[in-house]
Amino acid sequence: MKNISNLKLSRKSPLLKGGGTSEASDGGLHENHFLPRNKDLKPPSRELRTNSTKQENHLWYDFLRNFVPRFTRQRIVNNYILDFYCHKAALVIELDGAQHYEKEAIEYDSARTEYLNGFGIEVLRFDNKQIDDNFSKVCEKIKMTVEERIKQKV
Repeated sequence: MKNISNLKLSRKSPLLKGGGTSEASDGGLHENHFLPRNKDLKPPSRELRTNSTKQENHLWYDFLRNFVPRFTRQRIVNNYILDFYCHKAALVIELDGAQHYEKEAIEYDSARTEYLNGFGIEVLRFDNKQIDDNFSKVCEKIKMTVEERIKQKV
């Protein structure tokens, strides 16, 4: 996940379809609303897809690529690039390397998670070691969370 600037868009941003909020009454996303995007992040998003980590590739090619409902890689939301995003479940999957345990990164990740939660999006975080050592448990957790979130929306 990368942040180009400190610019923040509110949930009532005019970039959202109809200029309204993006939250449904149940806290989830309405299907007819879209999330704000910083189009300047398209090149870095493509580069991150091209230069994915070993763990990102493992999770993508061995689990998420053919997962139903669909996940996307390196999805831009506002000024953030998310590792993996499932719109139907309003779920983000983030894989964290060692840099995410530094004080500044922890604060940044916390603020980004709070921002995404404001749209009704849940963030699941896994460190690279979990992907390497417990891949099946990570996949099980993702599957269970997707199922729970979709049930909540019905």
